Amino acid sequence: MKRKYFVIIASIIACFLGVGALSAQTLITADQFFSQLADKYALVSDYQADVQITAGHQPMTGTLLFKSPSLLRIDFSQPSDQVIVFDGKTLIVYLPQYRAVLRQDSTDQGISVGAATLASKEGLSLLRRNYTIGWEQSPNPEPLDPGSNELVYRLMLSRKSVSEGYKNIRISVSADTMLIRRLEGWTVSNDKITFDFKNIQLNRGISDNRFVYNAPASANVYSNFLFQ
Repeated sequence: MKRKYFVIIASIIACFLGVGALSAQTLITADQFFSQLADKYALVSDYQADVQITAGHQPMTGTLLFKSPSLLRIDFSQPSDQVIVFDGKTLIVYLPQYRAVLRQDSTDQGISVGAATLASKEGLSLLRRNYTIGWEQSPNPEPLDPGSNELVYRLMLSRKSVSEGYKNIRISVSADTMLIRRLEGWTVSNDKITFDFKNIQLNRGISDNRFVYNAPASANVYSNFLFQ
C-alpha cells in the first residue's frame, strides 16, 4: 500500500461516512439532500461499520469505529492485523507484515489529519463551501453497480478551488436505508479510492479507550513518516 494513502484512509472515511436516516423525498435538490445528511450528522455521537477500501488492485477490509469529534480506528482483517488509529492528536498505522509502526503527530510539519472532524454538521458545511454539490445524473435511484438490485442515490461533489485535495467525490446513498453505501474519491493525481460501507451501527456508546492502541513492543517505530 502506498504511503500517500495512509492519510487518505485516516481522513476520508470519517469525513464522508453517512450515518443518518434521511426521509425519502421526490424532486428534492442535491443541496437539500446534502443538507439533510448534514443535519443527521449532528445527532450521531459514534458509529461502527464494516468497510472495504479499494486503492489500486488490493482491496482492504476491516471494522471501522468513529467517535465524535475526531476519534477513528480501523482494525483490518485484510491485511490481517493491520491497524489505523487516530486519537485526535496522533495518527498511528501498524503494518504487521513489516513489523512497523508509522506515527505522525497532527501538529508536525503543519499536517492536518483532523479532517476526521468533518464527520459533523459543521464539517459538512465546510465541504459545501469548498465543493459544488449536484446529482450525478438525476434525483432518481439507480443500481449501485451494473446489474445490481441494490439501488442508490448518487451525489457528485466537484471542488471549487485547486487547493482541495480531491477533484471529485461521488457519494452513493442506499435507497433502502438512506445511509451512505459507497464513497469514491479522485485525487489530484487521478488515483481513485473507493470505500464500501455495510452494517452501520449508530450511537453505540463507544468508549474512548477503544481508540487507545499499544503496538507490539518488537515493532520498529517510524515517526513523521509522511515527510521521510
